[in-house]
Amino acid sequence: MHDLQFYLDEFAKDDLIYIFLPIFLLALVLEYWFDRKRHLNLFDRRDTIASLWMTVFVVFVDLLPKLGAVIAFYHLHQISPLADVIQRQWWAWVLLFFLDDITYYFMHRANHEVRFLWAGHVSHHSAIKMNFATALRQGVFERVHKYFFWLPLPLLGFDPLMIFTVMSVNLFYQFWLHTELVASLPDWFERVFNTPSHHRVHHASNIRYLDCNHAGVLIIWDRIFGTFSQEVEGEPPVYGLTTNITSYNPFSVATHEYSSIAADLRRADKLRDKLSYVLKAPGWSHDGEDRRAKVLRAKLA
Repeated sequence: MHDLQFYLDEFAKDDLIYIFLPIFLLALVLEYWFDRKRHLNLFDRRDTIASLWMTVFVVFVDLLPKLGAVIAFYHLHQISPLADVIQRQWWAWVLLFFLDDITYYFMHRANHEVRFLWAGHVSHHSAIKMNFATALRQGVFERVHKYFFWLPLPLLGFDPLMIFTVMSVNLFYQFWLHTELVASLPDWFERVFNTPSHHRVHHASNIRYLDCNHAGVLIIWDRIFGTFSQEVEGEPPVYGLTTNITSYNPFSVATHEYSSIAADLRRADKLRDKLSYVLKAPGWSHDGEDRRAKVLRAKLA
């Protein structure tokens, strides 16, 4: 069993990001070139610049939470009764893939259904275009809380390096979902895996599509837990938020929902209402229309 210093050294190297990032940037350049050649209007200059700023922010914001996660995962793995059973066997990697993917699903779903968590994730959804730059526009401050969802996995015997490797592969897969260049894939694939079509739904502000398709790699979780929506022919996704932000200032893009929560907290007198603004889904109001996604969809139905 490796000691903590080994994992810290691996964390410092973070080899996968050096492999992935050039691939992502090359794909972005090629998509932009194809867009200009075909006049597809897949990019907005200010939107793209804001997305790239979010990428820079995430690199720095993620450092301390990820370091803390490495240390926490190590100590939890040390006390796991299964640490001697899970030894990076092929079946352990397969099992970890499924556990990581369902963990991602519930983390991602919580980011949409708890407003305080949404505030850290919303910058990813504020993009008004769907392209590979949007894939790089990760939620900035969700990095602070996201690793808490993975704490059970080292207790199940998976070491930190295994966990971070599978997390990285999952995110690598998700990058390719952020495009309008792929209409649909074979039906069997669409039924099992997350696809560009499914993920366009996830990024849409149409009431039909709100808070659906939270999957990482496997769309089966959404189908099982009732959060799946098909991309409907005749109702193209409208990207962005239900009320789009008007600023492209990178700091505002990253923090605007925290400011909105603070304003709502000042309006509410009762402690119960204040807690509801933090813990309930975005759109809840103590003195106005309830515009949570599930309420709007119920009215639409």
